[in-house]
Amino acid sequence: MKINLSVVLSLFLASLLLVSCGGKSGSNGSLPSVQTDKGVVVGTTTGTVNKFLGISYAAPPVGNLRWQAPQPATAWSTPFAATAFGAPCVQSVSFFGQASTSEDCLHLNVFAPTGSGPFPVMVWIHGGALITGEASDYDPTALVNSGVIVVTVDYRLGVLGFLTHPALAASNGSAGNYGLMDQQAALKWVQTNISGFGGDPKNVTLFGQSAGGLSTLSQIASPLAAGLFQKAIVESGSYSLQPLTLTAAETAGQSFATNAGCSSQTAACLLALPVSTILANASAIQSNGSQLPTVDLVLLPTTIASALTSGNFNKVPMIEGTNQHEYSVLSDTSIDVTLGGQMTASEYPNYVNGIFGSTIGAELIQYVYPLTSSVTPAWTFDDLMTDFLFSCNGRSIAQVMSTVVPVYTYEFADANAPMFFNVPPRTDGFGAYHAAELAYLFPGSSGTAYYGSPFTAAQTALSTQMIGFWSQFAKTGNPNAAGSSAWPAYTVANDTYLTLAPSAVATSTSFAAAHHCSIWLPSDVGF
Repeated sequence: MKINLSVVLSLFLASLLLVSCGGKSGSNGSLPSVQTDKGVVVGTTTGTVNKFLGISYAAPPVGNLRWQAPQPATAWSTPFAATAFGAPCVQSVSFFGQASTSEDCLHLNVFAPTGSGPFPVMVWIHGGALITGEASDYDPTALVNSGVIVVTVDYRLGVLGFLTHPALAASNGSAGNYGLMDQQAALKWVQTNISGFGGDPKNVTLFGQSAGGLSTLSQIASPLAAGLFQKAIVESGSYSLQPLTLTAAETAGQSFATNAGCSSQTAACLLALPVSTILANASAIQSNGSQLPTVDLVLLPTTIASALTSGNFNKVPMIEGTNQHEYSVLSDTSIDVTLGGQMTASEYPNYVNGIFGSTIGAELIQYVYPLTSSVTPAWTFDDLMTDFLFSCNGRSIAQVMSTVVPVYTYEFADANAPMFFNVPPRTDGFGAYHAAELAYLFPGSSGTAYYGSPFTAAQTALSTQMIGFWSQFAKTGNPNAAGSSAWPAYTVANDTYLTLAPSAVATSTSFAAAHHCSIWLPSDVGF
């Protein structure tokens, strides 16, 4: 008798699914399974971590659901094998993400300890300027082994995530911010389902880096996110506290429609656009290679800055931090590419004038950030932009929020951090660049990310310490272990940051002076 091995294997796997459907964590060698509100999901176990990948938290936003608020996923009747990541959301290939043309991308991944809960939950929002990136780049095993559940989320990006257009508003009640709506849908999924994975739905920390940090700030400012998380961590997300006004966003959306061949400005035309056409015309609603949310008067009734200063925000404890030399990798992948190399002394004033000539004045900027023989013009420009976009913005957030909620501030400062992305080499190197801390929080990540060298012993120790801070904060709202005060809460009076560097983790009160925050007026940094 001839045996069909593929049939035998299928029957074997099906039997495992049926055996394991009774509980969160499979016993006696069975696969871990969980009953969600839409059906059973069956994952895998690696070491002490149960992994459930590619779970739909909303219906695919395709067809007439494009540019609509996320809708409930369809239930499934047979166990879903949650063993592979879902497709990334639509994006062009970049240094920070992989190309994708799939609109069916509203998936999340759950990484849970194999032990008994309830465990605190950390929901990760990836970065990428709201136009690129994917959840599959991040392996949170080290965080999970510290006693938390980590959920990583894919959400709509770029034009498909943030197009604001009057024709869409007519049928949707609001237009734009679909990516932020997706994040809220994922948080609601967590509230409904995470207890089945051993998680505590009343102890959720929302955290993200870069655009993920800006998204976290947006959710702090959004009344629609109230109660969906109890703590927040913002990593290098303070770069834009003034989302687009509704008028400006709709104007950009109409320009996109015209450029994409929809001069009729109708929803029907927009819904019929091929993904390739959308990607080819994305620049009409993007600026400097990034996307901004919209003050849509619904999800974001006002700017992030206004929400924070008025006190009309979701009042949760927060960790807020930046990296010592944020802009180096951003210069490398934008300015250096344009110029064919690093900025020269003659090019430096042109860039400064172009950015600051009509605000606080290019002359003052060049006085505070002069060209010297000790560093290159490119490094000087990177310092300037780091302070302007990240460091002093983040400090302003801490100053405002710390009067209402506990805030813990940090500066990541490993000048020899391994490179997390596959970016071009740079003569100056990168220092503690934008996203450098990710390799320390997600050690061992792979995919489009983490191309760096192995850690030194001191870097490994720093990674362990940072994971401890982050997970302890998720557990208690305080990054310090019981009985410790190594990381004091920020106050306007103490102006204290925790410096995160190998063999040099220590408090510092020199952050504001080092980043020239005294010259950046509140209006300059978004307040």
